Amino acid sequence: MHKDKRTESVSKTETPVENPDPWIERYFNHKCYITFLTGCYSCHWQYTEREKTELGSCCCTRKEQFFHVCLVIAFILSVIFLFVWSETSNEYNSFDWVVYLGTGRWFFWSIIMLSTAGILTAYASLLLVLGFLLLWERIELYMHRSHKVIIVLTILLCSFLIYILSKFWRDKLLIAGLSLQIYAPFVHLILLTVMIIISWPLAVCFAHLESEVRIRRYRMADYENEILERCNIFTRLKALQMAAGLPFFIILLCLYLMPLGIYSPCIQDKNKLGPKPGFFGHRGAPMLAPENTMMSFEKAVEHDAFGLETDVYLSYDRVPFLMHDYDLSRTTNIREVLPQSTYNHSAYFNWTFLSTLNAGKWFLEHKPFLNMEPLSEADKRKAGNQKIPQLAELLKLAKKKQKFVIFDLFGPPPKHPLRHSFVQRVVRVILDSKIEQHLIFWLPTQERNYVRFMAPGFQHVGRLLSIDRLKKENISIINVDYKRLFYNGLRDYKAANIYINLYLVNEPWLFSLAWCSRINSVTTDNIALLRRINRPLFFMTPRYYTFMWVFMVIVSAFIICAIFYYHWQKELKREKWLEATTATAGKVKGLPPLSSSSFSIAFEETEAALHTSHKS
Repeated sequence: MHKDKRTESVSKTETPVENPDPWIERYFNHKCYITFLTGCYSCHWQYTEREKTELGSCCCTRKEQFFHVCLVIAFILSVIFLFVWSETSNEYNSFDWVVYLGTGRWFFWSIIMLSTAGILTAYASLLLVLGFLLLWERIELYMHRSHKVIIVLTILLCSFLIYILSKFWRDKLLIAGLSLQIYAPFVHLILLTVMIIISWPLAVCFAHLESEVRIRRYRMADYENEILERCNIFTRLKALQMAAGLPFFIILLCLYLMPLGIYSPCIQDKNKLGPKPGFFGHRGAPMLAPENTMMSFEKAVEHDAFGLETDVYLSYDRVPFLMHDYDLSRTTNIREVLPQSTYNHSAYFNWTFLSTLNAGKWFLEHKPFLNMEPLSEADKRKAGNQKIPQLAELLKLAKKKQKFVIFDLFGPPPKHPLRHSFVQRVVRVILDSKIEQHLIFWLPTQERNYVRFMAPGFQHVGRLLSIDRLKKENISIINVDYKRLFYNGLRDYKAANIYINLYLVNEPWLFSLAWCSRINSVTTDNIALLRRINRPLFFMTPRYYTFMWVFMVIVSAFIICAIFYYHWQKELKREKWLEATTATAGKVKGLPPLSSSSFSIAFEETEAALHTSHKS
């Protein structure tokens, strides 16, 4: 008997415990969720029961309101800086070069800046999302001190960087405007999609606020009506609706009308699209070989370059050679060979010394471009043995391959033997090479009359001058910075039949913009990538874009209206059910109609009971 009882007790203990009610599991999950939010936002990692803030009342103290405004400002500034900096990717190499001149160290400083902007934007975005979720749960906001410090530092840092860009690198800010000419039609479609997504939580909030107003009015006694009217609770709730809904619909309306103000060269008929621009290899092909070396120019020729671009200095013994920097520190091994002369002007050296320097090892060690293609072992060996070339070597290659040559000619420093006759010396070297004169795009502005007299076949190239001056100087070709041209009379130059070469174009979107704008040729570092583009990116016909615009407007309007209607009906059904439930409870218990405060408590209790019974 005792044995049976013991067996029975053991069997009872061994009986598996039934799974707890699912609502309990959901409740504890909700506790974890709230703890995670408050932990990340306020560094409070212990769950505590918090009284929910009343709808229409303030969600936090004045101090917290101030820092929440600071958070919004930090988010806006970080997004602006991230957008501007990411759109200037075409200029990253020149930025790294400028920093190198100041620091003496070559590094991808531009990528550090981009990463910093991305981290700051992600941080501010995360805090905004956490704050929104806490407000959704009607929990009073309290931002931790460390977040406040970082937000203030973000505002100061982004403001400082934007000021530096606008003060010392103003032309780079123009790139953001150019990028919008390409991306605006697609940004418009993406923003409409974002508005559809935002409409869901907005509709929930809007419908809930409206339901709250009607419930309070329905359940209030006369004296309570007077008190609450004094407190303007209805006005606050309506103001919240207006604050949430009015900006949304204004922005949505502006987006619907946005295409009326969009101008993009890449929205045009196919028969109006000009031929693909030619390529001038900027210092050769510097993403495939060390810049301004014969290997670099040979790589450019292999990739069907229209012409070759370079920079020319003259050595102390009168030899024109190819070099971009005024000293030899970045692209040669002079630090190893002659450390005390590392930063001396390159024109003060004799060619006998310059020809001994290695001009390729730095390329293998530093990899000057982030998105360089990997080199073969043969190319690595060849690149590591490159020397500084003479201008005559480049002219020989151009003559053989029938490529155009354009170059910047830098005047010698003081006390140089060719200080006042360097143009004559360079012209003589070109003529001695026997290259066809029409292959020379003469860019230097010095002594044009002498050059025309000695070499009448040279094609003279101007800068961004007025059309009248170009005609006066008999110049029909211009070589201009793309940032300046697109904002300074591109159509006038095309109407005057001026040949336009843009520099420096490395990004596919910028090349597509030049193509759609009927630019004749571009100077590029990235010839390997751009030559593979057979059609402008983001190109579309006006008819296709109009169809996409009308289609997205109709679809987005239908979806947004459907979302608001769904949540509106959902709140109405819940409101009617709660009214019926509380009325029934009052009749059963013989109680009078609930007051506003009592109904609020009953509202929450009834919802909890409904949830429990539903799960059971």
